[in-house]
Amino acid sequence: MSQDTIKVLIIDDHDMVRRGLRAYLEIEDGIDVVGEATDGSEALSAVMTHQPDVIMMDLIMEKVGGIDATREVLAKFPHIKVIVLTSFYDDEKIFPALEAGATSYLLKTASAEDIVEAIYKAYKGDSVIDAKVAGKMVNRFQHKPSRHEELTSREHEVLVLIGKGKTNAEIAEELFIGIKTVKTHVSNILSKLGVSDRTQAAIYAHQHHIV
Repeated sequence: MSQDTIKVLIIDDHDMVRRGLRAYLEIEDGIDVVGEATDGSEALSAVMTHQPDVIMMDLIMEKVGGIDATREVLAKFPHIKVIVLTSFYDDEKIFPALEAGATSYLLKTASAEDIVEAIYKAYKGDSVIDAKVAGKMVNRFQHKPSRHEELTSREHEVLVLIGKGKTNAEIAEELFIGIKTVKTHVSNILSKLGVSDRTQAAIYAHQHHIV
């Protein structure tokens, strides 16, 4: 095994998948399959034993799934690259897997050539995302609500008055609510908008044409 050979660990609970992947990868001079694991519960010990550069990680496994295994491995070995290889591409799998630290997300319909390319790219720190998965990511980004859309109707009213420069006392008087209630609304508004003070909240209100 040359110094530049990429060490790959396969974690999947299906024997035929592991065999197929190994057969794909062992014909590549630059890749060496150093080990296998049949469940996410074995991931950490397998990593410590085999010291891989890249992990091919299934998501749905009987004991410990790939998302939890990815999170656990990367907490201790952040330099390792994890490529998810799964049959599932619903939002409940894609985004938690990427948030757990997976570098790439491939479907098991991927060709051998695509998998090999993903391994080389992951080793260099580049991501490969299946086209179907990428489409879901774009869709979520495009439909991500603005922060002020999370405000309640009352919080929206308070934000409008903040944008107009009203004090807490003036807001309380105009909305016929107590000062403490106004302070609670202001605190919630700052938290939801991700700003640190009412001046920034007022600026946000003007930038988003709320006022």
